[in-house]
Amino acid sequence: MSIQEHLVELKAQHRALEEEIADAIAHPSTDDAKIAELKRRKLQVKDEIARMQASSSIH
Repeated sequence: MSIQEHLVELKAQHRALEEEIADAIAHPSTDDAKIAELKRRKLQVKDEIARMQASSSIH
């Protein structure tokens, strides 16, 4: 898988997590731990996107 393909996949994951977080927040029955976990995963994906973009711009 090329870096560009991996970036596209990561961006799709990031968008999916955003939607999942929005849905979880909209439902009052969702516990805060679940929302926190989703936000943590979203941040990890965002960090990986940033790392990959930085490394690909160096080359």
